Amino acid sequence: MPAMKYSLLLALLVLVACAGCKSSKPAATPAKWISLFNGKDIDDWFVKIQHHEVGVNFGNTFRVEDSMIRVKYDQYGEFNDQFGHLYYKVPFSYYHLKLEYRFVGELQKGAPSYTLRNSGVMYHSQDPRTMPKEQDWPISIEMQFLGGLGDGKPRTTGNMCSPGTHIVYQGKLDTRHCINSTSKTYDGDQWVSAELIVLGDSLITHIINGDTVMQYSKPQIGGDVANRYDPAIKQDGKILNKGFIALQSEGQPVDFRRIRLLDLSPGKR
Repeated sequence: MPAMKYSLLLALLVLVACAGCKSSKPAATPAKWISLFNGKDIDDWFVKIQHHEVGVNFGNTFRVEDSMIRVKYDQYGEFNDQFGHLYYKVPFSYYHLKLEYRFVGELQKGAPSYTLRNSGVMYHSQDPRTMPKEQDWPISIEMQFLGGLGDGKPRTTGNMCSPGTHIVYQGKLDTRHCINSTSKTYDGDQWVSAELIVLGDSLITHIINGDTVMQYSKPQIGGDVANRYDPAIKQDGKILNKGFIALQSEGQPVDFRRIRLLDLSPGKR
């Protein structure tokens, strides 16, 4: 057989033989949801409550019962402005957070009236280990949770609040402390599903029971509301693109469950 024909035949045989071969490039591994709360304990979390050092869970405020993280005040006297937060152990930047919450019980004696059926999840928070003992709220952004008051009046949830921070909303810097979402009102002790999609310092999306209720961008340090912080931490104008996630305690008993996170960081998507 002439060399030219032989070479062509060999090339054809190799092509046919490799037609069913898989690419040597490994397939991308699908990102997996991780449970931030294991349903058994809060060993992966740590506490910071005003008037107390970081790590002191005063009055067993944050506890685990029936596969829920419960915020309770039955070991308190007066509330005494003991605003608290329960932080997951590591910070995140790009992620999709899912959780469920419900309001239960009565507002603790001495708690401010605005905290009635009020809680939330903080994100892009400062490290609580940088908070002085008397600091009330961390410099952070909050996805605020509000429960209806059963009076027929609208009370949205999935709102945005900004202790020591600002955001860009509807194309411009917005310095309001809280901005209402477009959500429905949820009365009673029903479970509500909340989702927070955070893309660094870019787009942030709030979702309640499957409905997108708010979007904004460019979270940054600025403004007031957070008090008695370390001035070295509050660098006004600094863009926030990562930080800690925390569940809030403001005087209203509340339950949290099914806390999951999908890491959307580049290289993990």
